Amino acid sequence: MAERQGTRASALVDAIREDIAAGLLKAGDRLPPQRQLADALGLAPQTVMRAYAEATRRGYVRGEVGRGTYVCPSGNQVSQHGEATLSRSEQGPIDFSQNLPLPGESAQALVETLADLARAGGCSDYLDHQQTDAGLRHRQAAANWISTLGLRADAQNVVLTNGAQQGIFAALLALLRPGDVLLTEAMTYAPLPMLAQHLGVRLVGLPMDEEGIVPDALESACRQYKPKALYLTPTLQTPTTATMGEDRRKRIACAAQTHDLVIVEDDVFGFLPPARPLPLAAFASERTIFVTSLSKSVAPGLRVGFVLAPNERISAVRSAVNLSSWMPPPLMMEIAARWIEGGVASALNASQRVHAARRQSIARNALEGLDYRADPHGLHLWVSLPDHWEADTFVAEAEHKGVLLRPARAFLTLGTRAPSAVRLSLSHEASDARAAHGLRVISDLIKTSARDDFVV
Repeated sequence: MAERQGTRASALVDAIREDIAAGLLKAGDRLPPQRQLADALGLAPQTVMRAYAEATRRGYVRGEVGRGTYVCPSGNQVSQHGEATLSRSEQGPIDFSQNLPLPGESAQALVETLADLARAGGCSDYLDHQQTDAGLRHRQAAANWISTLGLRADAQNVVLTNGAQQGIFAALLALLRPGDVLLTEAMTYAPLPMLAQHLGVRLVGLPMDEEGIVPDALESACRQYKPKALYLTPTLQTPTTATMGEDRRKRIACAAQTHDLVIVEDDVFGFLPPARPLPLAAFASERTIFVTSLSKSVAPGLRVGFVLAPNERISAVRSAVNLSSWMPPPLMMEIAARWIEGGVASALNASQRVHAARRQSIARNALEGLDYRADPHGLHLWVSLPDHWEADTFVAEAEHKGVLLRPARAFLTLGTRAPSAVRLSLSHEASDARAAHGLRVISDLIKTSARDDFVV
């Protein structure tokens, strides 16, 4: 097969991009001089020169005459295919990198709800600061929603947030101080390392098996590091799709009790499985801050999050939310509350389950015979690559073929080694046909040998 020009340079560009996404390269960091990097990687200087030029075009780095090449702030960066976007298009690359559900039938529900609000009058209230009685009703709706998972939820212990990510940030801000240790899975929620860095917190990743973190490893880390908190996603963990069984959850809860550890339970995917173990918070209610949202289970643009915290933590969490945004938009909370109260949220959640199951079925057909992990009710897959593929090289080649993925190291905690694996998110693409085509591209690519001229 003839050598294709630029493939080594493209792989190097994508390696720079992924190092930035993983936090290994930060804004202002200086990249090695081109000739020095070429010697270290065994590349021609022209290859590194082309890679730096392309990285500059995409906004990853900037060159300063006489000084070197530096990483740009993340807001400057664009993808190979143009400006980064969360929009869903029938054109351009097939995007398996965004772990978002479909809007589904939410648009019509929104039209009807907004019409009801207009007829009822008092719309000015939704442009004012949230009233006490309205806030209590919104928190009660959130408590009722959480209770469907089998948790005892009191409205007084609920804090409303702008999505789960703010809820996670508020929980960490309430719990931790600079220098504290936060434990998490070895492969974890991609923004978590950056959150920990901004808080001055040391993040330690724990070994995982098919159910998530290993209890013995948690015990050992507690003795070694004296951590203050543990962040984890026990149900449909991203990126690995792992779900903890009830016995494992009880062991984690017991370890938290023994070592005075506060758990931050991220349960954003918890409403997707029709049957699942009780949340960790059910086994350690007094030392668990439970975080969930409607964006993964109802509608992606419904940026409404719920934090359920024990009595001794609720004030600190509420203060952290007030510090970062004061409150979620009252209009958004009113829509969420009405949808929960009227059964719309449950109906949209059922539609998301149907959609997830259909996409998983499409994936099973397309990836038959390959090594991957999935849950029949989840939104993503965890695909292990054969020995002849490195994850970064595979992602770069997939992007060249028009399919966007996330490599393992995008989810890596410092000090842990990335497996040769990629995450595929099935629900961002609006079209079943495009999703099926992208999966066939991935399947065919896995079965081919890695290109020698593509390895950096």
